[in-house]
Amino acid sequence: MPNEMLTDVAESELVTRRGMFRAVAFRDRPGGPEHLALVHGDPRPGEDVLVRVHSECLTGDVFEALRCECGAQLSTALDALVAERSGVLVYLRGHEGRGIGLIAKVRTHVLQDEQGLDTVDSATALGLPVDVRDFGAAARVLRHLGITSVRLLSNSADKVESLLAHGIRIAERVPLLEPVTEHNIRYLTAKRDRLGHDLPHLDPVRRG
Repeated sequence: MPNEMLTDVAESELVTRRGMFRAVAFRDRPGGPEHLALVHGDPRPGEDVLVRVHSECLTGDVFEALRCECGAQLSTALDALVAERSGVLVYLRGHEGRGIGLIAKVRTHVLQDEQGLDTVDSATALGLPVDVRDFGAAARVLRHLGITSVRLLSNSADKVESLLAHGIRIAERVPLLEPVTEHNIRYLTAKRDRLGHDLPHLDPVRRG
């Protein structure tokens, strides 16, 4: 695969309330965003390692916004790695709002609240792309860690296809389903109906 080498890497132990992780901070291109891989336990080359590739969502991950399920997925994924006693979470920065950035994402929220647009139409109404994320950095750091086959914590077929295209074998897609609430139902419905996410727990009468 092209551009296999990471541009810059730093590693340390990181003690969290869930236990010990190895923190691998990295860039995969000069001047690119700094990403982070959290390694729990001792995932071994040749194993189908439990992995979550998580896109940055400041409002959800840090401030626990209920509009999306991002923060809940991050927490659940970390719990799953600890329960497994082995695994990796790759946190990709620069993915805010599926790549449009924080300011643009907040502007889409206004359209969603005031005009009832969903997460897709609110982006296109502003002349913005729906999704410009690149998961190549995740594939490169996984190979840096010696991991080439994963059990991917995700509901997204597109994420599976992207990692496959970057040379990572997906042994299994492990669902990462969060409770449906009055705050996230529109967002989750759009992810299912407009973005192809596999969300079987959504009420079928809300389809379309």
